[in-house]
Amino acid sequence: MRVLSRLFRRLFLESMEKAFNSGKLQFFAALEFLRDPHAFAERIAQAKETDWVVYTKRPFAGPQQVLDYVGRYTHRVAISNNRLIDIDNGRVKFHWKDYRDNSQIKVMDLEADEFIRRFLLHVLPEGFQRIRYYGFLANRDRRNKLALCRQLLGMQTSSQTTSIKDYRERYQELTGRSLTLCPRCQKGQMVIVESLPPAICRVPVCLDSS
Repeated sequence: MRVLSRLFRRLFLESMEKAFNSGKLQFFAALEFLRDPHAFAERIAQAKETDWVVYTKRPFAGPQQVLDYVGRYTHRVAISNNRLIDIDNGRVKFHWKDYRDNSQIKVMDLEADEFIRRFLLHVLPEGFQRIRYYGFLANRDRRNKLALCRQLLGMQTSSQTTSIKDYRERYQELTGRSLTLCPRCQKGQMVIVESLPPAICRVPVCLDSS
């Protein structure tokens, strides 16, 4: 909590300073004196010395449900193509689910600018990644490294719990499509016939044509 409080305080105050310096943050009435850069800087300095309280609580369903929820967005964009209905005359129509009305599927009609604005809200800020490709979570040898982490932490190993599903099974659960199904006939099952080694760069040989 202490680390989270300080992190939130720093990010919040940095954003305020950035907005003030760019002229986007304005003060009126009783706060009009903060328009002065020295007064504003003094107030920011006071806020940096104050302990902030950040309220957090455990997820209702548990950590596994949170991971399942977040995991759906690691390889997806904000909206899939099959939800788009029509794009014409500067407007976009798409399907959406109204959870307040018994999860009814409805149609929303937005101007293209507003649609793009909402879409860009799902773009990660600078410095963030959807997936970490390094460390013990890197794809290469990830299973063995996770097993070692569990062993060092005194947790149950994967052999003691349910078997870990590979990416093909996980993809089929999330999308309803199988990666082993032939993409052309949608019937035959694809199998690995041969694994080709990576190509080796060779220096071209110059032939003397004289």
